[in-house]
Amino acid sequence: MLANNSHSAPEVATDVVAAVRSVLGTPNEMTALHEPEFAGNEWAFVKECIDTGWVSSVGSFVDRFERDLADYTGTTHAVATANGTAALHICLVLAGVQRGDEVLIPTLTFIATANAVSYTGAIPHFVDSESVSLGVDAEALERHLQQVAEVADGRCVNRKSGAVIRALMVMHAFGHPCDLNALVALAERWKLVLIEDAAESLGSRYNGLHTGGFGRVAALSFNGNKVLTTGGGGAILTNDPELGRRAKHLTTTARVPHRWNFVHDEIGYNYRLPNLNAALGCAQLEQLPGMLARKRRLAERYAQAFDDVPGVRFLREPAGTTSNYWLNTIVLDPAYSRQHEGVLGLLNDSNYMSRPLWTLMHRLPMYTDCPRAKLNTAETLADTVINLPSSPRLAD
Repeated sequence: MLANNSHSAPEVATDVVAAVRSVLGTPNEMTALHEPEFAGNEWAFVKECIDTGWVSSVGSFVDRFERDLADYTGTTHAVATANGTAALHICLVLAGVQRGDEVLIPTLTFIATANAVSYTGAIPHFVDSESVSLGVDAEALERHLQQVAEVADGRCVNRKSGAVIRALMVMHAFGHPCDLNALVALAERWKLVLIEDAAESLGSRYNGLHTGGFGRVAALSFNGNKVLTTGGGGAILTNDPELGRRAKHLTTTARVPHRWNFVHDEIGYNYRLPNLNAALGCAQLEQLPGMLARKRRLAERYAQAFDDVPGVRFLREPAGTTSNYWLNTIVLDPAYSRQHEGVLGLLNDSNYMSRPLWTLMHRLPMYTDCPRAKLNTAETLADTVINLPSSPRLAD
């Protein structure tokens, strides 16, 4: 709904808080943004690890967690990692990203996306997002590439810098799948390796297929604030058997299997998820459908509560997708962008933990000189997006 120009700043903040209160009630203590929930076999599985001594990066729960993840996401290979950033780093290595390459990533993302690019010695090349999913804007990216890049010898090359643009990493913001069909087609046209930063989208589907299966590789995160948590943790997804094999090899210090000798055939990484954490993950996966169902109920309540709030839009899942609604999100009309901080302040003062978007990547000091497209939409969203409390228990 468009903003009513007569709607004053205090009224905007008051109306937002009133809408949230109609969903969550009046809390006496701070309502967290997203809390973990342990209501199944977590203790039993973790105790089994402790009782048997299998607490490190080898064990039955790691193997089971990887199998269950692959089954749930519909991919052929899942490799569990110590955290989501490690998964992103290995995805870039598997994609063939080399020092001096450029990688297209949204400026509207969490810092891990850009940092993982830097770990490879490559350069983040920031692109804009669209306002429906908050994911990469395929049309805007097409126009940008036509202006700055060309395909030569089967590679996408930045005409200005001379660098190879090796990959496109897209991120499913707050669990909402981005426009994957358009982005897959764009990556094919421009000879880019498509990587999905699916850190926030476990349980989300695009045209019936789980996110993470559209790119050559994808990364998941199981941080404590995600829909499913292993405490820390992440995973690499792929449908390519060779990439799956190499992902496991690289994350296991590239050690060549042997009964007693330590031989490593390339630079590897100590990125494997401990069995102790995987035990949590196995128990959490058993409960995932129920948690997702409750999160959808909560999202629907928010959507109804904000239907009649002038100048505020609840971010619904894009057409043709099923979102996990990791973080419920509202977007202020741009006319109210100056009231963004005031709305956040009143929400938090009222014990509803709420936050803005991450600082856009191109505004961070280490990334200000990186190549970038026009970022008008992302900059507007940075001044208007607010995340609301989204724990599954809030639906109860």
